[in-house]
Amino acid sequence: VMVWLRRTTHPTFPSSSCCNSTLLTINAGDYIFYTDWAWTSFVVFSISQSTMLVVGAIYYMLFTGVPGTATYYATIMTIYTWVAKGAWFALGYPYDFIVVPVWIPSAMLLDLTYWATRRNKHAAIIVGGSLVGLSLPIFNMINLLLVKDPLEMAFKYPRPTLPPYMTPIEPRVGKFYNSPVALGSGAGAVLSVPIAALGAKLNTWTYSEMAA
Repeated sequence: VMVWLRRTTHPTFPSSSCCNSTLLTINAGDYIFYTDWAWTSFVVFSISQSTMLVVGAIYYMLFTGVPGTATYYATIMTIYTWVAKGAWFALGYPYDFIVVPVWIPSAMLLDLTYWATRRNKHAAIIVGGSLVGLSLPIFNMINLLLVKDPLEMAFKYPRPTLPPYMTPIEPRVGKFYNSPVALGSGAGAVLSVPIAALGAKLNTWTYSEMAA
């Protein structure tokens, strides 16, 4: 069985990538894609998105050994979220009711790191992981600034699945929250490196199991 799995691993990569990105997107929390929550809890949104992206992207990038795989992976997740956005829009909710996280530019930085360092795994983990964590909050804040009025949307269009403790509140200006992008980038850069290492280790485990 293991020999058969090893021989069919690369041809089945596209389907396995689709399945895994779907599961990661769902497990990261359904509520993160709603504009109101993403806006009022931007730091948590940034950390969850950067770690979710880097663990799957580096796993598949090292799995194939081809720079560009991380961008392919991020594109699949983006397509899935656009489908969800379209579904809510079809139900009569505003176009900006769902925010599509900007994963692709950060994944491109991971691919670029892997390519520029001549496919060095450790550079991809340390440098690439840091770049993903640093860049993702920046790209996503630009994306959220394009939303017409996230707070108005939060109160005018309450979600049917929103629990009471998740009721949106207007962001408070405080010591830490003057710049959620800076806090999200800092925390994301620190946390994305060990999570990237986990993704790389999962890759090693996969190969060791199939080598039997």
